Amino acid sequence: MRAYVETKAREAKAGARSIGVADTEVKNRILLKMADLIMSQSNKLITENAKDVAIAKAAGLSDAMIDRLTLNPKRIEEMAIGLREVAAMTDPVGEIIKMWKRPNKMMVGKMRGPIGSICIIYESRPNVTADAAGLCIKAGNSVILRGGSEAVNSNAAIVTILKEAVRSEGLHDGVITFIENTDRAAIMELLKLDTLVDLVIPRGGESLIRAVVENSSIPVLKHYKGVCHVFVDRDCDLEMASDICFNAKVQRPGTCNAMETMLVDAPVAERFLPKMTERLMAAGVEILGCAKTLKLCPELKPVKDTDYHNEYLALKMNVRIVDGFDEAIEHINTYSSSHTEAIVTKDHSRAMRFLKEVDSAAVMVNASTRLNDGGQFGLGAEIGISTDKLHARGPMGLEDLTCCKFIVLGDGQLRQ
Repeated sequence: MRAYVETKAREAKAGARSIGVADTEVKNRILLKMADLIMSQSNKLITENAKDVAIAKAAGLSDAMIDRLTLNPKRIEEMAIGLREVAAMTDPVGEIIKMWKRPNKMMVGKMRGPIGSICIIYESRPNVTADAAGLCIKAGNSVILRGGSEAVNSNAAIVTILKEAVRSEGLHDGVITFIENTDRAAIMELLKLDTLVDLVIPRGGESLIRAVVENSSIPVLKHYKGVCHVFVDRDCDLEMASDICFNAKVQRPGTCNAMETMLVDAPVAERFLPKMTERLMAAGVEILGCAKTLKLCPELKPVKDTDYHNEYLALKMNVRIVDGFDEAIEHINTYSSSHTEAIVTKDHSRAMRFLKEVDSAAVMVNASTRLNDGGQFGLGAEIGISTDKLHARGPMGLEDLTCCKFIVLGDGQLRQ
């Protein structure tokens, strides 16, 4: 296993040198070719994906996992659109962020450059294969892709298409490297190769991410679970609040930016909650409520304190009535995973306080948590949503896949 993984990592290292010096035009042609091939071979992708879905259903995977795994014409088209959007974006490689002159007339500056070889370890979603490859290539990095066993047929088919586009421009085959071995031991060996791999980005369940962090000698950018909140303030448009909460929970519940707990300010609870819970339950949502909520909506199930830590990734959620803004903030700061939080309010001062006092990767006013996404933020396809504070936070786009180096322009200066 060690020899197999090390060979793959060395290929990626060579690929990093190849893509790292490629012109913007070359990278863009690769991305556009990828998009065209994905669309022209969409039937093949759906056929291979159907194999994975059938196996997953037979194995009893959850509905949320099946949803993440499934490819359909719309999602395939979204992959192609994402690649074209990345191609249209400004290339960050070589950008000089700033320059300044020292007293000895030496010019000092900072320039963006590729990170190098980036390993993406992910579960379920085959679209991550195209998103990750596209972003890494545009930022001048090679990418090592290690998807979950549940999507091995889908991922292999996508990688075959992507590598064809890389070869069309004569770049090293290691620009995109695929770990087809689904044995967990392959990941453990890969995580030891800190001289060959520059960064690991795990995308998946909390257990996967913690396992990577605990076993990696390579720097890791973490994407922990999304325990996201929406706070319905006493001064808000209740119709807007209803639409935002419904969208945040129901639109696609199996995602990390879906709402898991709805906090409702006590003065509006009686007017808001009965209709809101009725609307949610009509959409199939299972709701757990606090004691105050159960008095207004006795048909709900009681919530336990431990439930507030849950990322359900399903049509299930918590509701708590809070006594004002400060209690809402206290709840969020206690139970949040620092992913995405939202407030619905017409009060400007409370909106600004919410933005300042909530410490999460994305904090929103009068908008659904589902909007915390690289595409929605105008970043193009994203590599993931980092809940870290170093080196990136929130949706990670192109700039977050580069690092900076100091550059010096002199004319013979010496240190005295």
